[in-house]
Amino acid sequence: MLSIAPPPTIFLHTAPTDMRKSFDGLTGLVRGTFCSDPTDGSLFLFVNKRRDRIKALWWDGDGFVLWYKRLEQGTFETVRAADGEGRVRIDSTQLAMILGGVTLDHAKRRKRYRLSS
Repeated sequence: MLSIAPPPTIFLHTAPTDMRKSFDGLTGLVRGTFCSDPTDGSLFLFVNKRRDRIKALWWDGDGFVLWYKRLEQGTFETVRAADGEGRVRIDSTQLAMILGGVTLDHAKRRKRYRLSS
């Protein structure tokens, strides 16, 4: 039997983050800035001021997972939040484009059906 897990909800922290923060510091940001429970299964992304480093925090059911990527050259694209929000929700396609170096402003999405939420 084929079992595919749905992609998690992905949140990007809009303010630059101190990359010295680890599990406890990042979960504190999630609770404070995101007003979310870090153990809800969402993926939380944090980018530093120079935008050449990104951390992802995720709860896998019995512990936190922390991914960290440092670019040798170039920067990560960031997404602006509306109304000064501390976070912005992105989808897995946008995450792949951010990690792949695609400029989101110039990427054009084709029309697709979406359920209203």
